[in-house]
Amino acid sequence: MKIIIINGPNLNLLGKRETEVYGNMTFDIFYDQLKTKYPSITLSYFQSNIEGELIDKIQEVGFTFDGIILNAAAYTHTSVGIGDAVKAISTPVIEVHISNTFTRETFRHQSFISPNAKGIIIGFGLKSYELALQSFL
Repeated sequence: MKIIIINGPNLNLLGKRETEVYGNMTFDIFYDQLKTKYPSITLSYFQSNIEGELIDKIQEVGFTFDGIILNAAAYTHTSVGIGDAVKAISTPVIEVHISNTFTRETFRHQSFISPNAKGIIIGFGLKSYELALQSFL
């Protein structure tokens, strides 16, 4: 099974940024733990702060992978393009968010990805990614 985690803007700063919201573990450490815990899954990871690069990656893997775990971060609430990319592919996408976006600013309550996602997991910290991964199993 081939699964990719795609992270959007500022998620490269996990462990440093707003630790009261996002925790103090870096994504690299968490990702290594996931790969160790699920050795039977071919797990890939991509992060970009650039909207077009995220769209390019979704299109690149969207017909050949078994699943995409997507945290588009702030682009979730602003990018029709990412939402359209998710709609255009055949690989199922699970939208994830580390924080509960519904307890934050009102503009974070809207998602352009959700209407085209297989499911949504929000508010469980980094565990949200593992829950998404388990949903593919």
